[in-house]
Amino acid sequence: MEAISTELWRNGPQPGCFYNFPGGKLNSKDEPIKRTLYPTVTGTSVLGIKFNGGVVIAADKLGSYGSMARFRDLSRILKVNDSCVVGASGDYADYQFLSEIIEQRVIDEECLNDGFGYTPSSLFSWLTRVMYNRRSNINPLWNTYVVAGWHDEEPFLGYVDKIGTAYQAPSVSTGYGAYIAQPLLRDALEKRPNMDAKQAVETIDKCMRVLYYRDARSLNKYEIAIVTKDGVEIRTPVASQPNWEIAHLIKGYE
Repeated sequence: MEAISTELWRNGPQPGCFYNFPGGKLNSKDEPIKRTLYPTVTGTSVLGIKFNGGVVIAADKLGSYGSMARFRDLSRILKVNDSCVVGASGDYADYQFLSEIIEQRVIDEECLNDGFGYTPSSLFSWLTRVMYNRRSNINPLWNTYVVAGWHDEEPFLGYVDKIGTAYQAPSVSTGYGAYIAQPLLRDALEKRPNMDAKQAVETIDKCMRVLYYRDARSLNKYEIAIVTKDGVEIRTPVASQPNWEIAHLIKGYE
């Protein structure tokens, strides 16, 4: 270590040579493979809930650069086809990468013209394998995905995270929403197990408003996708209406 430091002090870095303190020199051919360890631009929670006749998912439009609210009009919901949508939280660059792959695979399926296409369950299964494979290669895609759609005359809602953990449920939440919004979604389903589309949208709006209050990486502008047997409807942007009248009563943040 001391010899390397003296050499650097006297002669500067040597061309074609990499230093890996405190282990010593590494030649370029011996340099270890580097992976993305920290996402740069990230999106926060994606929420999803089933209703009687379909499924709703929502994600806000903020892209955070570290702790800075840098991008305020990013889309994190991808319409795959007329029966399936995908929402993603986590690293936005990884989401863009996988979105391009999904879009190209959809085009390839359409070119075959064999009457088959992606269903929510098939896309969910494929995403699970992709995420687990990348995790096994120690090169994960830093995202959590929510797959929603209509298949076999019933709504579909699934969750896949960056290590390949996957499950289906009547309601799902990613990111900070897993702690704040998920209890609200479960409570709404318990009180109204046969809620309609309007009630589901109102429940999602309430949860997005609570996340705007509580999550420092969220925004009150979001997009929402509603999937039924009639197809996919995406509403964007939707603005929740927060109420700060009781803010002066909150103590403990001075």
